[in-house]
Amino acid sequence: MANTTSQSLNLLNPSALARIKDLPLLAKCLAQGFLQGVQHSIQKGTGVEFSQYRSYEPGDALSKIDWKLYARSDKYFVREAQRESNINVWLVIDSSNSMLQQSVHNKADDLSSWHKLDYARTLLATLSYLAQQQGDAIGLLNLSQDNPQFLPAHNGAQHWRKVLLALARIKAGGTFPAAQTLLKPLARLQDNALVIVVSDFYQHNQDILAFMRKLNGSKTEVMAIQLESDDEVLFPYEGLIRFEDLESHQSRLLWAKDAKRDYLAARAEFNHVLASQLNQAQIGHTIANIDKPLDATLHQILSLRRRLR
Repeated sequence: MANTTSQSLNLLNPSALARIKDLPLLAKCLAQGFLQGVQHSIQKGTGVEFSQYRSYEPGDALSKIDWKLYARSDKYFVREAQRESNINVWLVIDSSNSMLQQSVHNKADDLSSWHKLDYARTLLATLSYLAQQQGDAIGLLNLSQDNPQFLPAHNGAQHWRKVLLALARIKAGGTFPAAQTLLKPLARLQDNALVIVVSDFYQHNQDILAFMRKLNGSKTEVMAIQLESDDEVLFPYEGLIRFEDLESHQSRLLWAKDAKRDYLAARAEFNHVLASQLNQAQIGHTIANIDKPLDATLHQILSLRRRLR
């Protein structure tokens, strides 16, 4: 059984994740592997601030025993948490064309299928499994100009599978939708909710920020997960390179050495402005690198959730 746990934890590596197409299986493996790595302290609250384990003690209800964990460890553990109430966990994914960006420079293995949209799908599928295990209702909003999609928040295993199917079918296309097209689902996301928005936040206008500002309220918490890649962070290019905007399809031919300093400065300014805008709107914000193990992002989200509360 120890080998199974080890393999689950190894799946947190992007090079392994890129090759797995079974989203339900992937979400369960990632969530269970992550939960085993979390410290055994009691967490209080709702949403993706999930419960922890402790050793079984005489008198504990048998229904609280995690039998799957017992099968792997041959020890009895119970899930322990103090919950105020179940909430609606909304998964909001940006599927504009910029989410097709990926790191391809100097990669020893083939990661051609692992881009920001794949990472976003995998991350949200894992979070949905954690929320579903807690009994929270899960809803999905796909932010797409070409193929917008809305699933109302419900709980239960059958609805969770519908959410995963919808996530698996999402295709990148076009740009971020106009703000007025989001007014109808907007009202549904503002009642006792935790809203997790995953995007690279590369927008030609302020629509995504306006959308998130309208969400944030006394009964709604909003978390922004900003995706980036190694190639964006390091700019490891050399020689004469043609760069193309994935949404406008405009391209420029540049000498990498000449462009690097200006690019890194512009990117740092973009991140600073975005962080300031989100902070002013009281929206939780964390940056996730799609080329790093996904459990690091899960820990970041858990820590951010605690700070927000």
